[in-house]
Formats: sequence, C-alpha cells, structure tokens
Amino acid sequence: MLERSSLQKETVAVIGLGYVGLPLAVLAAHKGYETVGLEKNESKVALVNEGKNFLEDDYLKKNFKTGDVFATSDPTILKKADIILVCVPTPVDEQYNPDLEPVKSAVRLICENMPKNPLIVIESTVNPGVCEEVVEPLFREAGYEVNKDYELAHCPERINPGDPQWNVSNIPRVVGAISDSGLQRAVTFYKNILDGSVTPMNTIREAEAAKIVENSFRDINIAFVNELAKSFDRMGIDVVNVIRGASTKPYAFMPHWPSCGVGGHCIPVDPYYLIERAKRSGFDHRFLRNARSINNSMPEYTVELLQDKLNEIKLPMHGTSVGVLGIAYKANVNDVRESPSIEVIKHLKKHKANILTYDPYIPDRSSETSLEDILEKSEAIILVTNHDEFVHMDISLLQKHKVRVVIDGKNCLDKKAVEKLGIIYKGIGR
Repeated sequence: MLERSSLQKETVAVIGLGYVGLPLAVLAAHKGYETVGLEKNESKVALVNEGKNFLEDDYLKKNFKTGDVFATSDPTILKKADIILVCVPTPVDEQYNPDLEPVKSAVRLICENMPKNPLIVIESTVNPGVCEEVVEPLFREAGYEVNKDYELAHCPERINPGDPQWNVSNIPRVVGAISDSGLQRAVTFYKNILDGSVTPMNTIREAEAAKIVENSFRDINIAFVNELAKSFDRMGIDVVNVIRGASTKPYAFMPHWPSCGVGGHCIPVDPYYLIERAKRSGFDHRFLRNARSINNSMPEYTVELLQDKLNEIKLPMHGTSVGVLGIAYKANVNDVRESPSIEVIKHLKKHKANILTYDPYIPDRSSETSLEDILEKSEAIILVTNHDEFVHMDISLLQKHKVRVVIDGKNCLDKKAVEKLGIIYKGIGR
C-alpha cells in the first residue's frame, strides 16, 4: 500500500494559474513545498505576487496571501522544479473538436527548460491516450526518455467553483502513471498535500478515462431530464414535480434537473474528447453525441419559449426589451466558460430583441448596474443563472417594473407567486 511519506523540501512548478492551477499552487505551498507558478497573463502574474485573489474560490479567499506562490511568465523557472503540474485549459473549437494545443505548448516549454528527473503531472482534462500518444512523443522528440529523464503521471483535476464544501484540499483524486515508480512518486505527492483520498489507477489511460466518465455521466443525465422537460411540457406535466416525486425512491435514482443549458469547462467539453478519440478507434459514441445535441439545444429552446409567451400577449421579439439575468455559467461565481448565456444572447440577437444584461459577479460584461435597473427597463426577462440575488429577489419588483413575461431558465423562482401577480411565467418543463 502506498503510504504518505515525510515531506522533503521540493519545488513545485504549476503551469497555468487559473481555476485549477492557482488553488493547487497555494495548497502545495501551505503543505510545505516551494511553489512557483508559470503564467503567460502578466496581469495575473502581478496579482498573484501581490497576494490578490482574482477567482471566486472559497479556498483561496480563506488561504491565499502574499508570498505563498511566486508567479512569473519566464519559463526558465521550470529548470529548478522537482515536480511540474500542467494545469492549462483543454477546450474545444466551434466544431467541437478537442484543442490540445495548450497542453502541447506547456510540454514544449518543459522540454526547453527541462530540470533533472522531474515528476511531470498532467492535471488538464484529456481523453484516454493523450499522455502516451501526444505528451510522451513530444518529450521523446526533444530527446527525453520517460522513466529515465522524467516520470509522467496524470491526475485529472477536480474543482467545483463556488462549492463551500468541496475544494482543492479535500476532493478525492485518482492518479495514473506510465511506470510503477512514477505512480509511487505521484501518489506520494498528492497524499502529502491532500486531505481527501488518493486512488492509484492501474494505468495512465484509466486515470484519463475516469474524468471523462465522471462528466459524461452528468451530461447524459442532464440531457435525459432536458428531453423530459420538452416532452412533459407538451403533455402539461410539471417535470420538476415529477423529479421530486421520483427522488423519494431511496435507491437506484439520482435526481438531475433541466435548465436553459449546460455550462462550465468540464461537462459540455469532456464528452467531445471521448467521442473524438473513440472515433479514431472505430467506435461511434451515439449516446454521448445525442446527449450533447440535446444539451446544446437548450439555449435556443429557452428563447423559443420566450417567443411563444410574447406571442400570447401579441408582442414581437423584434424590438422588445429582454433582460438576461446572469452571465456566469453557475450560481454565485464569475466564471463564464461555456455559459448558456452566451448562446441565449446570440439567439436573442437573431430575433433582434433589445438585449439588456445584468450579473452581480460580472459587472464589466453587464449592461445594467443593478437588478432594479434591468427590471425597470425590461418587458420580459430570461433568468439564466441562479445567483442568490435572483433566487431570493422580491417578486413584487417584477410587478412594480411592469415585467410581463418571465422565462425561468433554472426553475428557481416561485411559479405560483409570479403568476399571482398577473405575470406570465414559463420554466423549463413547467
């Protein structure tokens, strides 16, 4: 059994100081490692060195201070590292093709500034095979041999922005590596810094696959309830109440909830990595493709709901002032990655609506400065993000400002209370 070892003074270099990299760097520093961060964004470098948190992350808010991490844009800092953690984005393009260029660029930087016998851990989410088929060959081309000049491991990131319970320090992790020695070294490192469990996998591909499966599982179940929402809407059945009823079963059911779309860097992205990699092996993930198609359709469906309700009161979408409540992809964070609001706004523009936006966490991308401001100017609203300010709003404000239609993209408002005010309410599947 791999045990937690006594900590030696080692230097950890984290490539990418975003939602994954910065909390991880601060955690490693607090656990006794010399920690440096490599970040190409100079403004982030300055903020980190000043100890200023620029992310909505509870762990950082409580623990990040000046001096924890030295940040730089100079890649030569990697030459002093014993452990290098790659925490760069792995996005998809507009055609949903995986973009591994950030990972490749990080590996090239390591090759150009290779320290002596480092442990290199890819934390970025990748499809099964990337470490062996993409990462290792890049090192080989540069003249470095795995298990001789360096150890290669994969510990897929797990982070849930805005979660007060689960953070970088206590979320259980899985680790895979090319060799047994690399696995031992990686597991020892993560056990040294984590309070959560560390599970070694038999192969590095199993570790890569675990993360894809986690998020594909959620995507599929969300797609199922989104499809139910569309179906039940035609039958006059409230899907939210149905899910609540089904949730009373004490086994073999896990509630997921319909909404105006799926956002974040993981759930709407990771399935494509598996879809594309499996395609190269001659397998078609039809189930995953269908789930992605359903979830991608929800922002447009939400705008169609607005169009239907405006038709009932003989208002055209063209020229109608529509307030979009929320730009972030999830509640109480300032993260816009893959946010449904982007697509909702895009479809509203196609209908030539007069679009207003407000997000208390993203003022620089909001057209309005307060909830009252946007309600005062809006004839209809689409609630896209279930921020606390929106969920707990005084419903009478809708009537006060003469809002005529409410499209609740998160099913988080009191339907009966809104309708009692004489305002048209429409949720997703209710």
